[in-house]
Amino acid sequence: MSEELTTKQVTRMSKLQKRLRAEVGRAIGDYNMIEDGDRVMCCLSGGKDSYAMLDILLNLQKRAPIQFEIVAVNLDQKQPGFPEDILPAYLDTLGVAYHILEKDTYSIVKDKIPEGKTTCSLCSRLRRGTLYGFAQKIGATKIALGHHRDDIIETMFLNMFFAGKMKAMPPKLLSDDGANMVIRPLAYSREKDIAEYAELKKFPIIPCNLCGSQENLKRAAVKDMLVQWDKDHPGRIETIFTAMQNTSPSQGVDREQFDFLSLTRDPDAPMSGQVAESDLPAFDFVDVANNGHINLDAAARIDVVSTYTPE
Repeated sequence: MSEELTTKQVTRMSKLQKRLRAEVGRAIGDYNMIEDGDRVMCCLSGGKDSYAMLDILLNLQKRAPIQFEIVAVNLDQKQPGFPEDILPAYLDTLGVAYHILEKDTYSIVKDKIPEGKTTCSLCSRLRRGTLYGFAQKIGATKIALGHHRDDIIETMFLNMFFAGKMKAMPPKLLSDDGANMVIRPLAYSREKDIAEYAELKKFPIIPCNLCGSQENLKRAAVKDMLVQWDKDHPGRIETIFTAMQNTSPSQGVDREQFDFLSLTRDPDAPMSGQVAESDLPAFDFVDVANNGHINLDAAARIDVVSTYTPE
């Protein structure tokens, strides 16, 4: 593969691989995604993200201080024209254990969703149910998905704009029934790095004709917004993701996340931290018994020692 690339491209690919490997390793460590003895089911769609995820995990597997298995799984949803031979041929070259699951969810989606409507929600539910069940069948302890940092940020804005929720894709998620643990090893990685890496590695990309052909998707609009922000304000995407890692429930308005109703002040608590004592005016010498103006600047200049006379 690398023989077809120029020396400059090989150097660039090596640099990207090193960066992605470091980011994936850091994400795994920060969220304890993979543990000794895990069997990790890597879900492959045939897109650049899942290819890159599998590539980096296989790379890390050779260097990791722990032992874990990797099993690649693809769900063939019977979309018209889906090239069934591409993934098996590619996976055979890697020597990785894999399974190709065949389930006609395409027909179900087309039957249930009116023409022109977004199919993503139903399609993902059907896909998730199938993969969750198969993970338990093969004894997988972790299910790895190829969502990256841009996906996580886009999901947050989608939920903000269209669902009225502050919710994204967590790097690690326990399924509602508690039976499956989902991990997103690419949570710290940028899509543009993954796309460039996939191009240099010449992954056999399989387009998704079911959802990729739908125009004007809300996610596409949010993606365009973030791309423009990144162009106009370099570093903004990084700041947004950092903010998502530094939430303060007490500074928000969600009553479920913080108990505002029981919040009370301590009348005996000394003032500290936010205001220096030297900045306070001499309130003890301010006449607050009567209505009127109070000149705090003048009160602050009162010499406590010279003006105070005990009765």
